[in-house]
Amino acid sequence: MTIFNFIAFLFLSAAFISTWAADGGLFTSSNLKMFVDDLPDMPRVQGFSLMKGVPVSKSLKIGMYEKKWKFHRDLPPTRVFAYGTSRKMATVPGPTIEALQGIETRVTWKNHLPSKHILPWDPTIPTAIPSSNGIPTVVHLHGGIHEPESDGNANAWFTAGFKDKGPAWSKKTYHYHNNQQPGNLWYHDHAMGLTRVNLLAGLIGAYIVHHPDTEAPLGLPSGDQFDLPLIVFDRSFRTDGSIYMNSTGNNPSIHPQWQPEYFGDAIIVNGKAWPRLKVHRRKYRFRIINASNARFFNFSFSNGMAFDHVGSDSVYLARPIRLHNLLLAPSEIADVIVDFATSTSDEVILANDANYPFPSGDPTDEINGKVMKFVINSHPAVDTSRVPAKLIEYPVPTAKMAVNTRYVAMYEYVSPADEPTHLYLNGKSYDEPVTETPKAGTAEIWNVINLTEDNHPLHIHLGLFVTLEQRKLVGLEEFKACMTKWNDPHRCNISEHARGKHIEVPSHEKGWKNVYKMSPGRLTKILVRFSLLHVDAPYPFNASSEPGYVYHCHILDHEDNVMMRPLKIIP
Repeated sequence: MTIFNFIAFLFLSAAFISTWAADGGLFTSSNLKMFVDDLPDMPRVQGFSLMKGVPVSKSLKIGMYEKKWKFHRDLPPTRVFAYGTSRKMATVPGPTIEALQGIETRVTWKNHLPSKHILPWDPTIPTAIPSSNGIPTVVHLHGGIHEPESDGNANAWFTAGFKDKGPAWSKKTYHYHNNQQPGNLWYHDHAMGLTRVNLLAGLIGAYIVHHPDTEAPLGLPSGDQFDLPLIVFDRSFRTDGSIYMNSTGNNPSIHPQWQPEYFGDAIIVNGKAWPRLKVHRRKYRFRIINASNARFFNFSFSNGMAFDHVGSDSVYLARPIRLHNLLLAPSEIADVIVDFATSTSDEVILANDANYPFPSGDPTDEINGKVMKFVINSHPAVDTSRVPAKLIEYPVPTAKMAVNTRYVAMYEYVSPADEPTHLYLNGKSYDEPVTETPKAGTAEIWNVINLTEDNHPLHIHLGLFVTLEQRKLVGLEEFKACMTKWNDPHRCNISEHARGKHIEVPSHEKGWKNVYKMSPGRLTKILVRFSLLHVDAPYPFNASSEPGYVYHCHILDHEDNVMMRPLKIIP
């Protein structure tokens, strides 16, 4: 981009922010009555067809539309961006796509969005900026194991009608092989520098890979009534119903709009603020996705009921783990069974007590400390489902599997006023040459060093990983000063600083995942696998083709500025 164009975009952005900020005052979410809207079950779309009773590959067309959405009975309709098979059918979240293991799904993602965004954005961070009017979008299937061309690279963006396309764009129709373990995924926008605003606008949805032959014998709750995705996120609103996002940055002289984290005061589940769900006294399966930009949730039930945790991210656990608290970072998924027959009351609140930012930020209050209500039928219900003693076992991870060891350091940079300006992985911007080049079919040890004060959920595209060990860093300030200067763990004597207290990995997080919470001031050792998990076979696609993959922090405001690095698979 030329200096002239850059300055022009600055003026355009400033004018847009000024106009946007004048539209209505901030709505006080505490004025909304809780638990008055029923929980929606989002539309379900099958990613396969049946031909004479046999499942075959299917092609879908799913668009992105601007429309009005009612987040609450007493809130004016809100302008949103929504996924759907048509404008009329578009929802926030979008339709739940249900796929079958081994049966390919092809999706043509179509951008029908207007020329201007409904939220403020900041062109001073690395951002997809088209040559003409239009909103760049690109879809990432989070947790999917598929070809790079269909991964939703941040620079593979496109505008309405594919008029403008990013430098990594290559195809209109994405090819999802679904040749991976059964589990829960989600899809969302991934455009460079616009991910946080495009998701805030509504571009999110669930994707489930089923394998009936493997899953049916488990006996878990099934059927649309008893097996429900719960997509949880936070938003703030203006009095006119529009989504509120601060239009002024924390360092406005550096970044006019960018803020280090977005937090809303209304908690949304499946597109409704503090909804209610009427349930029977029986077991239910909830596939919980934290689709917030930056908010962590620490879920619990008001009456002490338990979660039987059966799956993390896109993978089943080997055995169910019973929990009374469930901490989910942005983009993490928990597959849980809840037995309402154990309730001592006819109503129960799903609550949250995670500080924001996590872990050392503000405590929750009466508003963001509640998520939704379950209204329980007082009569017993027939329930043939169960929580089995064993689920699905996958290879037991050991460090001996690794053929290589890497270090990944997390940095936050601040202004003279001690306000964050940007965040990097390994001290490098996204555009610097790729340094992570694992070989397909191998596993590696990644030692993740968090030198910031935040907990960063690390997401690795394509890779599945297991957390082997966490240790507190000793002499942290000395080590941090050395790393900031040299960006070299060995020169800064990592072996001495990583001898702190051993932190036990929670039982339900010891399985294979694609996101893990990297705690501040710790070294977290993970084993990353770049191969299929459930079979000893190569990828059914060329994982080494362009534009490659990425890994990043999944706090979206961090990812956008620009806590993300390229990942290149070698044949």
